Amino acid sequence: MRPIAFALPLLAAIPLALIAQPSPPAEAPGKADAARVTAGTYTTDPNHGQVGFEIVHFGFNPYFGLFGNITGSLTIDPKNLSAAKVDVTIPLSSVVTSSKGLNEHLLRAGKDGGKPDFFGPAPAPARFVSTSVLAKGKAAKIAGNLTLNGVTKAVVLEAEFIGAGQDVVSKRDIRNLDVGKRAHEHGEPPELGCPGPHAFPGP
Repeated sequence: MRPIAFALPLLAAIPLALIAQPSPPAEAPGKADAARVTAGTYTTDPNHGQVGFEIVHFGFNPYFGLFGNITGSLTIDPKNLSAAKVDVTIPLSSVVTSSKGLNEHLLRAGKDGGKPDFFGPAPAPARFVSTSVLAKGKAAKIAGNLTLNGVTKAVVLEAEFIGAGQDVVSKRDIRNLDVGKRAHEHGEPPELGCPGPHAFPGP
């Protein structure tokens, strides 16, 4: 009798859960249509923007991680893409991976007061500021300076236009740019600091 009695409340809750859900839009509001992009300055959405990275563990297997709460801006004019500007700040303290041990190691203080292996317990945010943009179709190479752990290196990121449209909830215009889907860094460490997908809501 217990399994049946336990299942009844769950079955009763299912219709309520279905009723509470809003109807999905007839089609996705975002489309890979460059004509939807209007000139202006857009700020990152900290709830959806993220930076992904990959590190290889002793040459055996890759670990993937994320930084959240990204802040920044994209200034763009579809008629003059080479003049676009990207400025993104990445809070390193927000780092998370699938490994609890690695999460702790990334933010661990240095041994005996020495330098930490990675970011340390109170790392300054990383920042990427573009210096030039070379656009071709829906792709672009974005050159700029990446500051990580107090060291600034020149990097070139490959970006791909994902889509644009109006957010169904906030009614703001969204420009989604996958920055650094295939990032090439000139400098060390090559495994870290590669910006990932960013959603740029309109004003």
